[in-house]
Amino acid sequence: MATINVRRDVTDPFYRYKMERLQSKIEGKGNGIKTVIVNLTSVAGSLARPPAYVIKYFGFELGAQTNTNPADDRWIINGAHDASKLQDYLDGFISKFVLCKKCKNPETVMEIKDDIKLDCKACGQRSDVDPRLKLSSFIMKNQPKKGKKDKATKKAERRARKEAGANADEPSQNGGSPGDSASDHAEENGDLEIEAGSDDELTRQINEGAKEIDEVEAEKEVEWATDFSTQALKSRVEDLPEDLKRALVVEDDEEGEGGSSAYDVLGKWVLDTAAEKSGVDKLENVEIYLKAKELGIENKHRTLTVLAQTVFDDKIVKQIDNRAGMLKKMITSERHEKAFLGGTERFVGNEKPELIPQVSAILVKYYENDLISEEVLKAWGSKASKKYVDLKVSKSVRKSAEKFMEWLNNADSEEEEESDSE
Repeated sequence: MATINVRRDVTDPFYRYKMERLQSKIEGKGNGIKTVIVNLTSVAGSLARPPAYVIKYFGFELGAQTNTNPADDRWIINGAHDASKLQDYLDGFISKFVLCKKCKNPETVMEIKDDIKLDCKACGQRSDVDPRLKLSSFIMKNQPKKGKKDKATKKAERRARKEAGANADEPSQNGGSPGDSASDHAEENGDLEIEAGSDDELTRQINEGAKEIDEVEAEKEVEWATDFSTQALKSRVEDLPEDLKRALVVEDDEEGEGGSSAYDVLGKWVLDTAAEKSGVDKLENVEIYLKAKELGIENKHRTLTVLAQTVFDDKIVKQIDNRAGMLKKMITSERHEKAFLGGTERFVGNEKPELIPQVSAILVKYYENDLISEEVLKAWGSKASKKYVDLKVSKSVRKSAEKFMEWLNNADSEEEEESDSE
């Protein structure tokens, strides 16, 4: 399912805060007609707000009755209402009850006592929500009972507590911090074996931009509450696994502050140039390579993650052969291969979920063109990971790759048998 920016006035394709576009379904006739918001729970989860607040806001704005505690997750508004119209109203909810009043960032936790405050974990601002709004009265009268907080509120508070105590966490026995995929709790936080026969659906998607490509994302919750000050960044680096710590130090030394913006520039340039040329196929490989070289990132592994998300479209399987020469020149290590696979997972899983059934065909092309080694492919196919996409999305992508992985393993078995017979 396609995602959109939480702030729709932000047009940057690499804006990190994403949510699903609202989907509605009109049921019934005459006086019994009603609108069911199919994915309200997912959208509200992306905003870290209870879905009851969102549906009630719609009801107030539309002057219609709503249900605020459905047992079957069917969020209903009486009357027929178009999804695009509801999306416009959602912008109002986000502006009034989610965004920080100072930095306009959605990294806020809602605190409810004598009044309602938004505590921003990005800039530290504590701002008041207008008490005259109808939804403000509803929230004050329908506060979660002590010990019975709704999931969205508990999720937001967990994020805040984890951010506040990030530097106090003790390292695990294998050298990683508790939130790292390298920790003793890696199965809980990020990587876990794919369950045989599991039937995962593509649900909530978190479309994160190129700025997050090399960040540690294997955590129990998607964290928005992040302090990006220089001091805070240096402090968090100390909590990373040694391999990531070295990577960040090297890139900081080579690129200086704000070096990651070069990847944003490359990604935006590819998308804009492809649009100008009326299609990504019209964009020549040499143009892409020279642009990366101009930015000084033609040898960086993160560049491959950006390219995997930008140089293909719906015809990716047919386009790989044409891009293979350029990509082989830029993929020079296992780290580059993994970054390229991660970008592909993000492209297919988040941007083009309709391509998920073609994952095996895509991997065949990668393998045939010697873009990804057999060892890296086998390791990638054996575990789902939260590093590049939401865990459920990752499991869906890898489930679609099962045919390719079976073929790869069978090919090895046949080669071993032939070798033994000789």
